[in-house]
Amino acid sequence: MLIPKNNANQMRTRILVKIVEKFLQGRFADADRIPLELRPKGEPFSRCCIYKDRAILKYRCMASMGFAPEDETDELTSLKEYGEKALERSEHAPNKLAVITDACSACVKSRYMVTDACRGCFAQPCQVNCPKQAITIVNGRSHIDETKCIACGRCQEVCPYHAVIRVPIPCEEACPVGAISKDEFGKEHIDVEKCILCGKCLQSCPFGAVVEMSQIVDVIKHIHEGNKKVVAMLAPAVIGQFPGTINQLIGALKKVGFADVVEVAAGADVTTRNEAAEFIEKMENGEKLMTTSCCPAYCKAAEVHIPEIKPFVSHTKAPMYYTAEMLKKEQPDCVAVFVGPCLAKRIEAEKDPNVDYVLTFEEIGAMLVAGGINVMDCEPEDFAKISSAQSRRFPVSGGVAGAVASLVEGKADYKPTAINGLSKANIKLLKQYATKGCDFNMIEVMCCEGGCVAGPGCVALPKKSAIMVENYVKTGPNLKEMDE
Repeated sequence: MLIPKNNANQMRTRILVKIVEKFLQGRFADADRIPLELRPKGEPFSRCCIYKDRAILKYRCMASMGFAPEDETDELTSLKEYGEKALERSEHAPNKLAVITDACSACVKSRYMVTDACRGCFAQPCQVNCPKQAITIVNGRSHIDETKCIACGRCQEVCPYHAVIRVPIPCEEACPVGAISKDEFGKEHIDVEKCILCGKCLQSCPFGAVVEMSQIVDVIKHIHEGNKKVVAMLAPAVIGQFPGTINQLIGALKKVGFADVVEVAAGADVTTRNEAAEFIEKMENGEKLMTTSCCPAYCKAAEVHIPEIKPFVSHTKAPMYYTAEMLKKEQPDCVAVFVGPCLAKRIEAEKDPNVDYVLTFEEIGAMLVAGGINVMDCEPEDFAKISSAQSRRFPVSGGVAGAVASLVEGKADYKPTAINGLSKANIKLLKQYATKGCDFNMIEVMCCEGGCVAGPGCVALPKKSAIMVENYVKTGPNLKEMDE
């Protein structure tokens, strides 16, 4: 699902920039002005009044500081105070998504609706094909009785004028695991036990009511305290996310304050070798199937929602794990910050003692903008470690399976396929593969359609980014052979 640029996600980025700016200007002393600066008097407002706009902006600022709006105990607590609390905390922000109840539009139940395009035709295929006789002709047009409708969609399929449309609830529609649902007042709430932190609801809510708990304040605090080296572990999906070259971006991140920048593709080399070895071993032992384990949203979905597929999930760790492990062996006292396209990496980081924080490309972009740093003006620098071309393809759908293929060829019968995007339909498909078998023995599963280049923390269009990743694989510097 392509999420176009819109006012909601652009405002999220503007808030992140403001948060960093207010820290740099005076450690949040002026933070209470953010809602006023983003919604000044005299400019159009998007809700009932400018004051509600500002109230919602305050909640969104809280989330960007790492506080869940739903946990607010005193409405008079200022953003300045929240900023001070963020700087005082020793634990990072909670890893969850939340709904700003006052921003939620309480969308009506998903339904089918007949539009003005209906011509009241003689054929009446909508009425004839309705299995519940929910459609009647009223004043020369089709009418759907919502008390009888089972939302099967047959009327939409057969209408020759495309006069029947489906009106969805965007966040519920996007969630592949049913983790977001309405309360008795029609407001949406997220079940953190069910949530796989894929971010699809965050991307799809037209009202900006879904927010993530950012760790950006925790990271900039460490950078500016200067007590420890803060190292950025840069995911390969970064190609195409920012202007300039990857080497200029390394230079830009060092200007932000990162002491070093390491390439997570180096850890992906270890993942490839281990996953290939595990696949060969499983096939020799007579097992019928293995799935990849690089996507943390998929791994949690398998654990909580798809128990049938769980036995087939690879035990190999993701590239972030191996990169952080290598980093901490070399610099045990550093603060390790994974920088990538994914919110679900925060779930993975919770279980990894070597990863301290997770930031998205969007958050890194906000740090660059707030610091007045133009990537294209920065001196290029190199990664400390080099990686293989195969591992730099990990963020594109098919990349992980392709990398493994390069090491299992001639050693095992390798029949891969890809689940390109975790959806309700693809979850059913995975259950079917696990219980009824399939013609494949390796399944690469990516939660985001197109791969990690389409993650909720990306700032570039997925297709453009995917093309640039492929180009970088072919022409990028410092490549090595996988088997070295």
